[in-house]
Amino acid sequence: MATDANDRPLSVPPSVLLLVAIMIGGFAILPRIFKPREAELVGKPAPDFTLKVLLNEPNPEAPKGAVTLSELRGQAVLLDFWATWCGPCQAEAPIINKVAQRYRDRGLVVVGVNTNDAEQKGRAWAAQRGLTFPIVYDANDVASRAYGVENLPTLVVVSKTGNVLAVRTGVTDDAELEALVKQAL
Repeated sequence: MATDANDRPLSVPPSVLLLVAIMIGGFAILPRIFKPREAELVGKPAPDFTLKVLLNEPNPEAPKGAVTLSELRGQAVLLDFWATWCGPCQAEAPIINKVAQRYRDRGLVVVGVNTNDAEQKGRAWAAQRGLTFPIVYDANDVASRAYGVENLPTLVVVSKTGNVLAVRTGVTDDAELEALVKQAL
């Protein structure tokens, strides 16, 4: 039992204990009531989009200036939603780049989706860091809204059949990302 400086037992008013109990219960229940849009996507067809390429055309032999997700069907796709001002995005970018290079020849297409930035900032930021995968620009957050992206970075893994396999928010380490990619391939 906790005591004060004079070794007297400390007491907590019942109203404080009740308030703490309600708060703990609320935090345990709320995620079940308000399921994030991301969780609703898993197992469903990935929302399609067409976004302007800022850097690294996906098919250099036939540049067209845009990436349409549905045209990538038959390949595993990793969507990386990020912004230049996002510290965790900056930490995750080298991890994504290594995975993109490691699995490019095995059929993985990584698409970096720059959102919440000015177009020029995203292009310059990605070029400065030597990112080798296609970077597209989500001009009006159309793709971000379709995928329920509320926090950055957000990764979405899409299967060869075009279904969402996984959604991860926050920095995903190399080992977990590699496991997700292997699942998609």
